[in-house]
Amino acid sequence: MSEKFEIRHKRALFRATHRGTKEMDWMLGRYAEAKLAEMPDASLSNFELLLTVSDQEINDWLLNRENCDNPRYQELVADIRIFHKLDNAA
Repeated sequence: MSEKFEIRHKRALFRATHRGTKEMDWMLGRYAEAKLAEMPDASLSNFELLLTVSDQEINDWLLNRENCDNPRYQELVADIRIFHKLDNAA
């Protein structure tokens, strides 16, 4: 792992586990702990962008109260839902 990638990985992990709400810290943090090391650069970039979205919006997407209509995040949101074994995971 390159030094630059490792720094990005650590920063993304910290941001995923320090969201501001316990629910998102847990959901995004556990996913990040399990998946970040194997993510290619493009997937890490997409995850970093997801971390800029508000907790409430991500929470709605993950709990399927609102469909993720942003094509950039649809696959990632579906993967997080599958990881957490949420009902109706696509």
